[in-house]
Amino acid sequence: MANAASGMAVHDDCKLRFLELKAKRTHRFIVYKIEEKQKQVIVEKVGEPIQTYEDFAASLPAEECRYAIYDFDFVTAENCQKSKIFFIAWCPDVAKVRSKMIYASSKDRFKRELDGIQVELQATDPTEMDLDVLKSRVN
Repeated sequence: MANAASGMAVHDDCKLRFLELKAKRTHRFIVYKIEEKQKQVIVEKVGEPIQTYEDFAASLPAEECRYAIYDFDFVTAENCQKSKIFFIAWCPDVAKVRSKMIYASSKDRFKRELDGIQVELQATDPTEMDLDVLKSRVN
């Protein structure tokens, strides 16, 4: 189903990988890319459960927009092990204006396809999504 605002469809693999992350915890992160020629959002990269946050951050291109899901594990003040699923809209300042507009106009529709997102972040540079930012958003 295409998005009325940008005309982007969501590939079935996007939802499938997200469900695997959410239900089975078989992935640490998922990076999604908009394929303009195909007019759809596709899975670009999937991170193994053992991969770190640094691996995830390094998988986002420095000059292109992406959507990403990150399964963040943390320990609460009561010493309970928990996790939250973050949706990150990565849109670096140096990305092309057209790309920023397409990602911005497709974001809400894409997010609705992924049921179970707990926290959303917008990031235009790596400091806006570093580990301290994630930690501050889970409390």
